[in-house]
Amino acid sequence: MESLLNRYRNITVLLLVIMAQLVLLAVSAKNEQDVRFIRVWTVTAVAPVARVIEGLRGGGTGFLHNYILLHDSNEENKRLKAELDHYKMENVFLKNELSTADRAKALQVFQAHTASKTLAATIIMTGAGSNSRVVFVDRGTVSGVQRGMAVVTPDGIVGKVTAAYPTESQVLLITDNDFAAGVVTQSGQVRGTLKGQGGPQCRVDYVPLEEKVEPGEWLYTSGDDRIFPRGFRVGQVKVVRPGQPFQEILVEPSGLQRGLLEDVLILVEGVHEPIPEKPLGMQPVYIAPPPPGGEGKPLEASPSPAGTEADRLRSQYQTLGTEQKHTYGDNPPGAKAADFTKLPGTAGPGAGKAPAVTPGSPAPGTAPPGSTTPGNAAPGSPVPAGGSPAAGPPLVTPAPGPKPPAAAPGRGAPPPAAGRGGADASRRSNQMAGTAGGQAR
Repeated sequence: MESLLNRYRNITVLLLVIMAQLVLLAVSAKNEQDVRFIRVWTVTAVAPVARVIEGLRGGGTGFLHNYILLHDSNEENKRLKAELDHYKMENVFLKNELSTADRAKALQVFQAHTASKTLAATIIMTGAGSNSRVVFVDRGTVSGVQRGMAVVTPDGIVGKVTAAYPTESQVLLITDNDFAAGVVTQSGQVRGTLKGQGGPQCRVDYVPLEEKVEPGEWLYTSGDDRIFPRGFRVGQVKVVRPGQPFQEILVEPSGLQRGLLEDVLILVEGVHEPIPEKPLGMQPVYIAPPPPGGEGKPLEASPSPAGTEADRLRSQYQTLGTEQKHTYGDNPPGAKAADFTKLPGTAGPGAGKAPAVTPGSPAPGTAPPGSTTPGNAAPGSPVPAGGSPAAGPPLVTPAPGPKPPAAAPGRGAPPPAAGRGGADASRRSNQMAGTAGGQAR
């Protein structure tokens, strides 16, 4: 090694001097951005290495925290749990507020529709004991509450006040064994006494066996106990069994069906009301009649009424005139008349039969004087051409047209219709008139 340095000593010294000069030049010289070249070279050389080192450090630290220590995930999980608990409490609070508002609205509506004077109260506590059927409300003698007043809800009766204190009152629920009230059925007006059993259902005593009470029937207060006014809902009959000497009837109270009571009404001044024919919430439902033709079939347009016989004939004539391009009352002179032989059902009942001949009547096949024969029928004549009144279709009078002018006095009958038959009739009439005039002379 020493021999190599000794051999290239001059070149080594020269390279060191050149490098030193370059360093001194880079330290003293600056680029266009006023940055020294030594700084630009240093940053350019060190930046890639620093970038690689920082990437390795950041990836290793993230892997350690997220996959090994789970430090960030644990903190995030705690934060999310705290937020969830907060939202749960807020949801429970809002539900309670909404339930309170609904109960208050129901009580307000009930107070507006009942004739009795009521006082709203809130249950603040229940009596001691597992089988206790006693609650306390936040209204007392200061608010006008007295012992023996009835306690109800919009759904039904709840109980009665058994003790009144200055600011609180004790209420005995209808499910207690010591409770009793007079009731009556809705339909049959069967009277009985409602008693508590200590459970969710009550019983009705003193109903004779001959009285008819069916399950599902509603019971209302009768007013006989002088505590509950007449007409307040009690509950629905669930079980009816024959017993001795009275029937065994079990009733589900409607005022306690919604679970825990919170808001009630105290009847300060009770007013008797009539028992409704139908319980609330059981109004009749309107059902529209089925469509014509049965279910599942498309609706078809009903045909228009046929009307009278004249309307039917008029319709047939109008249809025939439309098919033959004939307008009644609007045809110029010499226009072709409508062909009425094409009417449906033109064969009359007298077809094929010889008409009866009476004395003084013309013979069959001949027309009386002054009549129009099939051979000389004028346009619009009711007798079809080529037929006879006896063997042809029935005579049908078409729509009325313009009438011919009336004959002047002293000038004789009006001229007959145009045509060969009309000329022959006119000639015969003139001959008969001349003969009659000669005989008169």
